[in-house]
Formats: sequence, structure tokens, C-alpha cells
Amino acid sequence: MKKLEFSKMHGAGNDYIYVDCTNDCGEALWLLAERLSDRHKGIGADGLVLIMNSEIADFKMRMFNADGSEGKMCGNAARCVGKYVYEKGMTKKSVVTLETLSGVKVLDLHLDGGKVASVTVDMGCPTLEAARIPVRAQNPEKVELSTSQGVVTLTAVSMGNPHGVVFCNLDDVDVHRLGKELECHPAFSDRANIEFVEVENSQRLRMRVWERGSGETMACGTGACASLVAAVITGKSDRKAVLQLLGGDLTVEWREADNHVYLTGPAEFCFEGVVEYEEKEVTLPSRQ
Repeated sequence: MKKLEFSKMHGAGNDYIYVDCTNDCGEALWLLAERLSDRHKGIGADGLVLIMNSEIADFKMRMFNADGSEGKMCGNAARCVGKYVYEKGMTKKSVVTLETLSGVKVLDLHLDGGKVASVTVDMGCPTLEAARIPVRAQNPEKVELSTSQGVVTLTAVSMGNPHGVVFCNLDDVDVHRLGKELECHPAFSDRANIEFVEVENSQRLRMRVWERGSGETMACGTGACASLVAAVITGKSDRKAVLQLLGGDLTVEWREADNHVYLTGPAEFCFEGVVEYEEKEVTLPSRQ
């Protein structure tokens, strides 16, 4: 048996298992994601995050959902990586660049007493073009989909990963049933994250999220950003607002000056530990 050191962290309740792979922890460690994420038989998490070296940024993040599928970007996970590398002494920078599958992100660490109190992530520009989201629709701002619950109207946005934002009264929605159905709707060629958003006012939105590959989670950073963008383009919100999620509040701003979306929120350590695994669990099949 081999031993793997890990840290459990969360950003607004969106929890992942973090592993330092800067000294090489094996190319196929991601194969453990599903087992370790199991909340009954494993550590329990929304997924697994590997912190790696990068040739184009300070660090690289690979993140895997609870079902083992790889995600392109997670704002909550990115904030936790910023806190991890700073408080573990891996960097002295308060502005850190992070390579992800959706590009290099910039993390602005807000320090208090030598600790990272919160992090702002430059999430880049949102994508509103149907082909690049991708979604099969002529008008991503208003996508009407047939479901078992009737016709659902959503706004499709990409924040490096696909999102479908449904504006609704949260008390009237079966998030688990409809979220699961919309995630795998044929309109999304690569599945999608689904956000259910209730507008309290132009500066505060309530949100629940069904994440692609993980189910309902306590928070989703890219989902919060996509929800704010969708609210702005449909005239429901200002360009800066607080998103109230099950795990806490996130502040999102879509700046006109550079068209970038900025996500600010907390990052916290939960606990650290060691887990055992067998070599065969992280052995890729040989290619003949």
C-alpha cells in the first residue's frame, strides 16, 4: 500500500481534496478521484484537485469531479489553491498565476496577519456565443428546453465551462430532479452546470447549483459568475452583486473596463490527513 498526504479545503462549502504534486505524485493519481470523493466510503468531497508545477504560470491546477471526470475550471478551488500555496510556504507572492484547462487565472490574495483571508480570482471574459459555450441554440440568452417538468427557459453562458442559468423562485424548483435532467440535456453537447437563481434585488441573488459530474454542491464559483453575467444581460442585476449560495456568499463583478469577471470569496482548510491506496489503482492501462 502507498500513502498519500492530502488537505481537505472548501470555498463557501464547495469542498475538494487537495494534493501537492509539485514534487511529482504520479501522472494517474486522478484515478483516485471517484473513490476518495465518496462521502460514505472515502474522504468525502466534490472532487480532487492536484496542485502541480507549470511552465507558463506560478502553479497549475487539475481538478476532477466526484464522478472522476475532469473539469476545466473551478473558481472556489482556485481560491483554495491560492491559500494553500501561500500558507504552505510554496510562494511569497500575494498575486499568483494559476494554469487551468480554461487558461491562466490571476489570484489576488487578501492577507490578514500572514494568513489568506479571502481571494479574488480574475475569471476572464465570459463566452456568450452558442458554438463556444457549447449549446445548440440560436439565441443563448433565451434557450427553451423541453423537460419532464415542461418547457424550461435558461440563459447559456461559458466561464471556461458550460452553464445554463434558470431564473426562478427557488421554492418552486426540484433542483435535484431538474438539475440532473438539464445537465445531460441534448442541447448541451458536453453536459452543463445548471444554476437556479432567484433575484432578490439588483445587487443580491440567491442561487442553488447542480454541478456537472458532482450533483448539487454548496457553491460553484464559475456558476456564480455565469449567473451574474446572465442576470446582467437579461436586465435583472447590476454588474456587481452578492451571490447567496447554500455554503455562503460570493461577490461577483463583471467589469465593463476589461470585460473580465472577478470572483471574491473565502477559502478555508478543513483538515489534513493520509490515505492509503494500491499501486494498481493509479496504473494506466498499457497502450498496445
